[in-house]
Amino acid sequence: MALLLPLTVLAGAQKYEPLSASVQAALSRAISDQAPPKSSFLDSMEAIDWLTEMSRRLEKRIADRESRLEFLRAVHYEATRAGLDPQLVLGLIQVESGFKKYAVSSAGARGFMQVMPFWIKIIGRHDDNLFHLRTNLRYGCTILRHYLDIEQGDLYRALGRYNGSLGQAEYPNLVRGAWHNQWVYSSRRVASR
Repeated sequence: MALLLPLTVLAGAQKYEPLSASVQAALSRAISDQAPPKSSFLDSMEAIDWLTEMSRRLEKRIADRESRLEFLRAVHYEATRAGLDPQLVLGLIQVESGFKKYAVSSAGARGFMQVMPFWIKIIGRHDDNLFHLRTNLRYGCTILRHYLDIEQGDLYRALGRYNGSLGQAEYPNLVRGAWHNQWVYSSRRVASR
């Protein structure tokens, strides 16, 4: 019974900031595309290398191999689509939800990337489910990209906005630590050239 209840986490929460109509429309367009039309990897060997390595690292957190690979393909696609490093997104997910699909923060943020429900009203559709893998990743990556754009590429400040802790070092440092200590990846093919 307890497994059916959402996990409560202590992640922060994005804060509502009024958006211009053009920004709201752009963000809405960014989340509206559905399933990926193709792989986000440059080639099949890169996909095999990355998925194998990241799957090995994620095995203790997501035990089922097929679920893990589906998750990793979705993270790679949504991060790449938003112009983000997929490994950064994995670090953010580790800190935000501990890779728990049904995580709910004390502020009400939901899912892997701990997206606040107000985003549905602003840029989404009323039936968007923030516990759905691709929906959660699409929103989270789009929001992080938006904050990076606002902060002119300053990851520290963008992460602070994402977490609702702008100006405080703890959260950006946790995400960067998870990213660099657990998820950094260099393609073997590039490194061996």
